[in-house]
Amino acid sequence: MEASVRNNQAEGRFEIETGGAVAKLTYRRQPDSITFLHTGVPPELEGRGLAKQLAVAGLDYARENGLAVVPLCPFVATYIKRHPEFADLLHEAHRAE
Repeated sequence: MEASVRNNQAEGRFEIETGGAVAKLTYRRQPDSITFLHTGVPPELEGRGLAKQLAVAGLDYARENGLAVVPLCPFVATYIKRHPEFADLLHEAHRAE
């Protein structure tokens, strides 16, 4: 299921609203970086790939804006490990040695 991801900057989150429920990836933006804090998908929306869509939207946003990524959210951290095409976005403090 491909849904529309919205960057709700006022709330500090990427979100997908469908059927009255909202899946979200919260973040904190700094001048040169973005910290992904938490991915949350309501039970009724699970299994639709929404968390992946949120992660990709956030990572694409980071790339488009030249931001280093601090993946405090375990889902985003794991996603980056499984998709090395995003590894160059990692903040130097979070890169593997």
